[in-house]
Order: sequence, then C-alpha cells, then structure tokens
Amino acid sequence: MERHWEIVSTWVLILAATIAAWSLGAATLPVPDYFLPPPSAVLSAFVELIAKGMLPIFVAESLRRIVLAALLGLFVGVPIGLLLGVSRVTADFAYPVLNFFQSVSGIAWLPLMLIWFGFGERTILVAVNYTVLFPVIFNALLGIRSVPQIYVNALRTLGASRWRIVRDVLLPGALPNIAMGVRLGLAYGWRALIAAEMLVGANGLGFMIFNAQTFHLTARIMLGMGIIGALWVVLDYFLLRPLEEATIARWGMVQR
Repeated sequence: MERHWEIVSTWVLILAATIAAWSLGAATLPVPDYFLPPPSAVLSAFVELIAKGMLPIFVAESLRRIVLAALLGLFVGVPIGLLLGVSRVTADFAYPVLNFFQSVSGIAWLPLMLIWFGFGERTILVAVNYTVLFPVIFNALLGIRSVPQIYVNALRTLGASRWRIVRDVLLPGALPNIAMGVRLGLAYGWRALIAAEMLVGANGLGFMIFNAQTFHLTARIMLGMGIIGALWVVLDYFLLRPLEEATIARWGMVQR
C-alpha cells in the first residue's frame, strides 16, 4: 500500500508540474491563442462538450467499437488460434501468414477499406476488428505451441482423450499468451480505431479531434488527445494488466 501511494503521489507531482509549465508557456510564449491554449481553455472545452451532450456520445461510440472488437478477438480469435496451434504442421504453415498480417496494421489497410466499404461504420469496424484479431490468433497459436510436449505425452500414457489434453494441458498452458495477445490486440486496435474515426468521419473521439482541427479548435483537440490517453490508461492499468498478471500468476508455470 505504501508503494502504491508513492507511485500515485509521484504522478500527481509530475502532472502538476506539467500543467504549471503548460500554463506558463501559454501565457508567455509569443504565439496565437489557438496555437497553444492554456489548461483553462481545455477545461472550458470539456465543460462545453459535456453541457452539449457531445462528449459522452463520442466516448460511448469509441468504447462501443473497441468492446465489439475485444469480444470478436475472444470468441473468434482465441478458438482459431487454438485450433491452428494443436497441429504442428498447421502451426508451422500458419505462423508466417499470421505474422505477416499482424505486421500490416489496420491503419495501413484503411485506404483499401475506404474503397471497398466506403465512408461508413463498416470500414471502422473492419479496420479495428482486423487489427485486434490477428495478434489474438497469433498469440493463442504461440501459447499452444509453447506447452512442452512431455506434458501432452504424460496424459496420453494415462489414456487421456484429445479433448482432455486440450482442456487440461494445452488451454491452461496457452492462457498467459492469450492474455498478452488480447492486451496487445486491443492496444493496436485502439490506435486503429482513432485513425479510422478520423478518416471516416463517424462519431467518436477520432472524429471529434479531426473535426476540431478544421475550425482550429486546438483546446478541443488537446482535450480529445487527453481523453484518448486517459481511457486507455484506465482500461489497461485497471483491467487488462491485472487480468494478464493474474493469468500468468495462475497458469504461467509452463516453460519450454
């Protein structure tokens, strides 16, 4: 607990120093107000968007899309990765393919997706789901293949069925990799989501930022950037990171 409060107090001091330096720079630098608005302008933009009911809509739309992508990764990506990883031959074939598509991010696919699906919700969902799906599949496959063969052979000698081996050995052994894949996939997907919302022009935090730059509403842009970062920190620190650590603590005993 003491360590926790030390970390919190350190970050509070850093944040306070950053805001103080920001305020000083905005007040003294010879630049237009829209170039570097003070923190008070960003706070005013926050209050204005809340009062108009726009900010909750933008936040809710972005969260809805990333939650849908997370569900797809869990209920589609994980089973596909496990199935591919069960067979060594299939895994060896799928590894370079998955590695290739994982390296080509959804942002790189956006121009093609705009041609194929147009400027609409479908393009955003396809881009985000693609970006989340492949890291999840890839890490689930790696998780299966990381389980030492001796554990599988031990259950076989005891007469265990293939389903029993998958349930009691392969799946638990793959869980740390799966948790890491979900965390990485959502991190990549969050970035792709913001970029897609900017280009497509649908509701969301990316749209809010891109629309604000058209009218030189710099305070609103900075507010959107802060909310994007803060939402991910909360999601990662309080949900994904504890989930990954708990999974590793419970099932991370498997070594090559």
